[in-house]
Amino acid sequence: MTFGEHGSYFALDPVPRLIAAEEWERIARGLEQRARALDAFCGDAYGERRVFAEGRLPERLLGPGTLHEPLMDGLAGNPRRRWVDICGFDLARRDDGEMVVLEDNVRTPSGLAYSLAAREVVGGLLDVRGLEPRPVDPAAELLAAALAAAAPEGLEGPPRLAIVTDGSAGPAFYEHRRLAETVGGRLVTVAELESVRGRLWARFEREREPIDVLYRRTDDSALTDEGGELTPLGQLTFEPLRAQRLGIVNAFGAGIADDKLAYAYGEEMVRFYLGEEPAIRSIPTYDLAVSEQRTMALERLERLVVKPRFGLGGEDVLIVGDDGADASDARERILEGGGELIAQDRIPLSTHPCLTDGRLQPRRVDLRAFAYATADGYRIATGGLTRFAADPGAMVVNSSQGGGGKDTWVVG
Repeated sequence: MTFGEHGSYFALDPVPRLIAAEEWERIARGLEQRARALDAFCGDAYGERRVFAEGRLPERLLGPGTLHEPLMDGLAGNPRRRWVDICGFDLARRDDGEMVVLEDNVRTPSGLAYSLAAREVVGGLLDVRGLEPRPVDPAAELLAAALAAAAPEGLEGPPRLAIVTDGSAGPAFYEHRRLAETVGGRLVTVAELESVRGRLWARFEREREPIDVLYRRTDDSALTDEGGELTPLGQLTFEPLRAQRLGIVNAFGAGIADDKLAYAYGEEMVRFYLGEEPAIRSIPTYDLAVSEQRTMALERLERLVVKPRFGLGGEDVLIVGDDGADASDARERILEGGGELIAQDRIPLSTHPCLTDGRLQPRRVDLRAFAYATADGYRIATGGLTRFAADPGAMVVNSSQGGGGKDTWVVG
């Protein structure tokens, strides 16, 4: 498995991670619940904004400098349409054994194709009788179902699907190509799209085809730029979207749920929108713009991780060491720009054996799991992609930081 046209490798470890079926059922119930709450939050944020009016979440999640898209406010769409069609959850096991949510990812969560490929390779090489992991192939069917459910109403025949990519030079082009083949959709770049009289079209040599559902997988996930002007993709899609002739996965503006400040209130969303207690927990997180929480964080910096609200791929994450290393840097960053940061309790990610230099050695791991919004509600794909850190003791597992992946076996 590679990244981009130059063949940067995505390391695949041959030792699968095992999760007991009983535990997985509990995890899946919690993720299905959390996906419903995140979708309800997005709908509310672009609608009545009850959660802000009642003081349950801070209005700082909206406005300039955030992931809020003002042009989507009050936009009437397909009444069956969800804001969050696909959600990628990053999970980790705490030292007490409980699996918790590290992050919510709703803009362009990646990893499904790598999960499928990991099973093809590892499952084809290992003969471990008696375990019989649950298949991962249904995840591809769930993706196709989520894309179909996002289609505008009134179509005659199945929706015509397209995945928009940055092209072969993009780091995740392997996945884009694989997923397009999997769901029977076209793979297009922004340059191959055009908007004509409120309809989106894709051009292929001398012909063009209408597009009913567009799965966004470009690095630019915004509808508008910092100046409030439509981005190139926004210019192509906004009129068809407003005319209810195009479904977009995930919806423009859903990124407000990716704001790590929103994560701090994830459990509160479950209580507010669903009237339920969270079935899977978040990591205790501090809103550093609230003076009481900022004071608490500063008093226990050596136990915290400090993250930028809008960071991706583990960039600019500051892990304060047990010996107080980087504590002064963290304190300075919090005091200077606490509103753009959050702090979380530091959990020591669990380890798993990885084959390194011919020996099994422990590496830190997390799990990227996926929820898909089908016509029958949210479904959780079995297992997902376990990611591991490249170096001993490293806590960041993202592939952009040198991490790799493992096949994940849900077993009886």
